[in-house]
Amino acid sequence: VHLVESGGGLVQAGSSLRLSCVASGDTYSKHILGWFRQAPGKEREIVAAIWWDDDTITYYAASVQGRFTISKDNAKLALYLEMRDLTPEDTAVYYCAWNTRRNVFAMAPSSSYNYWGQGTQVTVSS
Repeated sequence: VHLVESGGGLVQAGSSLRLSCVASGDTYSKHILGWFRQAPGKEREIVAAIWWDDDTITYYAASVQGRFTISKDNAKLALYLEMRDLTPEDTAVYYCAWNTRRNVFAMAPSSSYNYWGQGTQVTVSS
């Protein structure tokens, strides 16, 4: 599975951005899709995740709950992250991740995901 993110950029605090992730390659197996981020000097952390087979099963980090929305388009093999009310603390490289293993159910740990995109930079200025 090859994942390509897009949509990052430099925005002011309070702005909105929409990140996209498109998958290609051997995409037959799909289980949990997620967005992670990594700020300079910090560990990679979960932002949001969603089950491929059930859009109602989602996970959000407490820091983004109510501001970010994860969604997907099954037909386009695309994953999205709508981000609003951005703050400088949201500045990070954002990564798309796929878990194709149906015996792995935990949505938050990065170890649950076996495919990763290259990342897209989001910078929020104050």
